[in-house]
Amino acid sequence: MGEKVVAEVFGLSDRQRYRGKLQQCLAALARLLAEKRFDRARNLLGLEIELNLAGEDGLPRMMNVPVLDAIASPDFQSELGQFNLEVNIAPHRLDGHVFDRLAEELRTGLGYADRKARDVGAGVVMIGILPTLTQDHAVLANLSGADRYALLNDQILTARGEDLTLDIHGVERLLCTSASITPEAACTSVQLHLQVTPARFASVWNAAQAIAGVQIAVGANAPFLFGRELWRESRPPLFQQATDTRPPELQAQGVRPRTWFGERWVESAYDLFEENLRYFPALLPLCDDEEPLDVLDEGGVPRLAELVLHNGTVYRWNRPVYGWVDGVPHLRVENRVLPAGPTVTDVIANAAFYYGLVRTLADESRPVWKRMTFADAEYNFDTACRHGIEAELRWPRPGRSGGPATVPAVRLIRDELLPMAAAGLDAWRVEPRERDFYLGIIEERCRRKTNGAAWQVATFHRARGSGLDRPSALAATTRRYRALMLTGEPVHTWPVGIDDGAQTA
Repeated sequence: MGEKVVAEVFGLSDRQRYRGKLQQCLAALARLLAEKRFDRARNLLGLEIELNLAGEDGLPRMMNVPVLDAIASPDFQSELGQFNLEVNIAPHRLDGHVFDRLAEELRTGLGYADRKARDVGAGVVMIGILPTLTQDHAVLANLSGADRYALLNDQILTARGEDLTLDIHGVERLLCTSASITPEAACTSVQLHLQVTPARFASVWNAAQAIAGVQIAVGANAPFLFGRELWRESRPPLFQQATDTRPPELQAQGVRPRTWFGERWVESAYDLFEENLRYFPALLPLCDDEEPLDVLDEGGVPRLAELVLHNGTVYRWNRPVYGWVDGVPHLRVENRVLPAGPTVTDVIANAAFYYGLVRTLADESRPVWKRMTFADAEYNFDTACRHGIEAELRWPRPGRSGGPATVPAVRLIRDELLPMAAAGLDAWRVEPRERDFYLGIIEERCRRKTNGAAWQVATFHRARGSGLDRPSALAATTRRYRALMLTGEPVHTWPVGIDDGAQTA
């Protein structure tokens, strides 16, 4: 959610001053890029995971305050909803045994957090959308208590001028309204960070955009929302609609939504920050005392606080990040595509696939974004969200002079992209045993055509077939999911269906 802010009322002068500060920040960023002031290449990755809280009955628990008090660790923070937490893993160098180290840190941290949560009557569930969450849970009263959440809610609703509408056509249809942005809290994701030099930024961002659909196809884990079976990955349409500042008239005019895939390949990180200022008005016009151009003139490095805050209110699936550590600026690509879960092993496998594939695609002499249109990348993202592991994607075929061909995602991944990901991990100098283990999990998902979403849907329908009504089947699916999540075994090994305990708990 970005920096902490204090709730207040904004006037016309606040917005005008903030717009001016944003333009100063953008000019300062351009100077920093031109003067090559950024940190050298350090091959650092970072990881954040958003989590849900549920009880033994599988239902959401609005308990992030007592759970965070019990955990008492700065690695865990609140998120938008009272049923949410977020865990942050410190940056690691991308080489050697990095993935096993990440897995061990996550298992230790999440295991500890879950034990502390159970002490106060909740449990951690790592899943894209909690199946048992209902519209009655996603109300303003269940927004987390921090001022920044209330302020963001007020500003989005004020900009829109009316209640938010959720209208998602999937296997079933969900149509409802919300008087707050709390439905956004249903979306829990994994954020993968990669620190890059300015010279490498565009190649890495373009590569990440090109494979967003592939990531979703193999990693989808959010097929249910408010009791309805929708898309295999329902987070993107939900997130877009739950943060939509546009009334229907502006949507009809083609005004861009704040949750945005984008519309073009880029040549610099500057392109994305400039677009954010050009297309999106400020939601939180909070001005810092720093004068960024003056700081540059004096030989210092500005924090660009207004630019960073504004950037955090434009929800790109691959977001540019400007960071500042010990007086040295750096750039990161933040990949926000993946849902949380199902297990730590699955999360790390998804990360290994992403970092390896991005490395190879960014290094290609004739890169994929020169051989496919941006519209095809967006089509792949939308199609994969709708169909998950069953999706058919557009991808440039080797040796073909024409445009991309349509190919089943599982075949594309197994035959072409997994070898690329392996080569990329070799380029990062990742331990071969870890490379083979984690990419092997992706291969097995493709071979069995299963992922978190596929397991959830199959188990839910099995529960319905056993005679359970819809709410009971969703609760049983959630309880069984959590039980299997705690085993740590990857989702492609999970048996479909609920056990007797899940039916009667």
